[in-house]
Amino acid sequence: MGVVDAPGWVLAAWRRSLEAVGATADREAIESCGERLIERWSDPSRIHHNLKRLIGVLARVDELAPETHNPDVVRIAAWFHGAAFDAAARQAYAHRGGVDEIASADLARAELTELGVPSDVVDRVSELIIAISRHAAPKGDIDAQALCDADLGGLASEPQRYQAYRREVREEYRHIPDRDYLEARLAIVTKLLGRNNLFASPLAQSWEDAARENLTAEHDRLTAALAEIPAAGSADAEATLAEEERTDLEDHDRPVPVRAETTQESEPEQRSEPEETPDAERTATRTDQSEQVDDRSDSGTVPSLSRPPKMPAIKYGRRASRQ
Repeated sequence: MGVVDAPGWVLAAWRRSLEAVGATADREAIESCGERLIERWSDPSRIHHNLKRLIGVLARVDELAPETHNPDVVRIAAWFHGAAFDAAARQAYAHRGGVDEIASADLARAELTELGVPSDVVDRVSELIIAISRHAAPKGDIDAQALCDADLGGLASEPQRYQAYRREVREEYRHIPDRDYLEARLAIVTKLLGRNNLFASPLAQSWEDAARENLTAEHDRLTAALAEIPAAGSADAEATLAEEERTDLEDHDRPVPVRAETTQESEPEQRSEPEETPDAERTATRTDQSEQVDDRSDSGTVPSLSRPPKMPAIKYGRRASRQ
């Protein structure tokens, strides 16, 4: 599904929200930005985190809109919240895979500024996107609560749809060995079930029981599946990463341009060892999540796993937020 296949109302809804928050760009520029976002969400690698999921989040934002202060700001944040996404194994094992709210927030800031959206609105959209990465909206911030709840709301889907969601997320990370995936997924489901409340906004609290029923059923399935898989070392995961790196080298084997001479000889570039997977940042200011579990499930998040020597921990889904 791309721009051509997207429901007609999707782009129109995007334009209305931008106009409502004061964008000064013309209609063509606003719609062009919306089309770029639709293309991002429609990337073939997105089995679950795709345009269909975005539409679901937007529908839940509309459902929660009566209790928000700025529903159009929340809607715009929803459009951008998963715009940056990478499920590659090298990213997953480096804690850099899945949805990246930091990069998504940066993209939102650049695009909205270009469209002439007031700076205070741009700041607020970025703030809301980062709130999703923590999935712990500040008390009293009803807009952040609504966005977080809309993002997690898929947990309360009817059982058949929830099963489809589980299959889609697994397919997105099909290159991750079964035991790694199941252990990580079980940890996040357990973490979610341990929360006092999954949803914070008043209207979303009606989703609580259905979400817990789905999570409990998944917990039982994961536990049973793990019991049938013999313990294994890191060989499969290492082979997956090695194959992906080999493919990257073949795809990107091209001459390197010669740099102009400088007064000092440059030091060879050093590559750091990967630290985290789908939930961490690449900058020095990003949080080390190796000892934390990101309590996200509707987004396909899976928490950190301890690995044998030379194998990084694994964490699929969301990246950690800047502190």
